[in-house]
Amino acid sequence: QVQVVESGGGLVQPGGSLRLSCTASGFTFSMRLMAWYRQAPGKQRELVAQITSAGTSIYQSESVKGRFTISRDNSKNTVYLQMNSLNPEDTAVYYCYSYVGREVWGQGTLVTVSS
Repeated sequence: QVQVVESGGGLVQPGGSLRLSCTASGFTFSMRLMAWYRQAPGKQRELVAQITSAGTSIYQSESVKGRFTISRDNSKNTVYLQMNSLNPEDTAVYYCYSYVGREVWGQGTLVTVSS
């Protein structure tokens, strides 16, 4: 079964950090581009960052540049999103994404930035 499963969300204070993880199964992870999207309340889903199969980060949204880092461990079939200097505007459900003949989305993990 082709799937991706996110984890690592939670409540964090402004200025804090979180690391999200996404573990894939059912496809050859090491050959696939992976991405993180997020959807804030009342807003459209937006691309946050994506990373090539070789581990090259090829995109980060302007709103997270310098604060978020995408990485992957192909030996663990896992992609990460390290989020630093979080602010309330980062509050959203974060989704892991890949394309394996069709779009593959995880169930999402909620990140809430609040004091």
